[in-house]
Amino acid sequence: MAARRNLSLIFFLAFSTLHSLSQSQSDPILYDIYPFIRVYKNGTIQRFIGQDFSPPSTDPATGVQSKDIHFSHLSARLYLPKNPAGKLPLLIYFHGGGFFTESAFSPTYHHHLTSLVAAAKIAAVSVNYRLAPEHPLPAAYNDAWLALQWTFSRSDPWIKNHADLGKIYLGGDSAGANIAHRMSIRVGSDNLGPGINLRGMFLNCPFFLGKKEIGNESGDAYAEEQMRKLWVYAYPGSEAGLDNPLVNPGMDPGLGRLGCGRVLVYVAGKDVLRFRGRYYAAALRRSGWKGEVKVVEVEGESHVFNLINPNTAKAAAMVRVLASFLNQS
Repeated sequence: MAARRNLSLIFFLAFSTLHSLSQSQSDPILYDIYPFIRVYKNGTIQRFIGQDFSPPSTDPATGVQSKDIHFSHLSARLYLPKNPAGKLPLLIYFHGGGFFTESAFSPTYHHHLTSLVAAAKIAAVSVNYRLAPEHPLPAAYNDAWLALQWTFSRSDPWIKNHADLGKIYLGGDSAGANIAHRMSIRVGSDNLGPGINLRGMFLNCPFFLGKKEIGNESGDAYAEEQMRKLWVYAYPGSEAGLDNPLVNPGMDPGLGRLGCGRVLVYVAGKDVLRFRGRYYAAALRRSGWKGEVKVVEVEGESHVFNLINPNTAKAAAMVRVLASFLNQS
């Protein structure tokens, strides 16, 4: 009898799921930015990637510890290497996902941060900011700044006891790299307080755009259009559109105020955004900023290749380069 009830429940749930999917698929679509998100006129939202949850843990292979914390309306995942000794450089990381999807808790980012913390022997805060369309931009930027302020407060014992706030780094991929850049601009305009210093920043396949075509962007027209749609729909209130300095740093008169001394930019040879990554570095050099920026191009690879295929030789090489960057004095 119990087995029959369980079987009936399985059929009921399966039917309900299929009915819900078929119903939403028959509704008019407001906009479709595959493989990120599809939004229907009736308010239904479908996210296609980044929805799985990987719990915090002590990684059996590396000994890296992680835990989740909550503050204000936000959350984050903290990481420490095995047997942390003394105060460690601190990475504050912002995940990608086009402002619409992914989280600090997805398997992709849990694996990425675990690997990087193990290789670099650093502490890390992986920020879980709010997503569009429920929370359109600039919500993610506001959340990111709140996360920085919370980190600087040293209110968590892992940060208080193990993080050297004189050796802070920002990092992110795609939309998260965009957010990291914006936070570095804001750091350059604010007094962070005694003992707090932003040393550097790394941007992996950064999400930057612009109205004017640069380089040879006319490669994958579909991918380019999807990238533009991400910004337009994530920030519907942006009057400047694709030339908003938030997404086109070359239009930012305050670019020279970037609040760190070293920047590492990764671009991928098959990524439609690669020209924007190079343009960002060139604009930074022209801005009057006094720091050092380096661009690394990985030939034959696509957007955020190291996250999609983390076990390849090129992805492992990237982790080694990042680990060295995060430990330079």
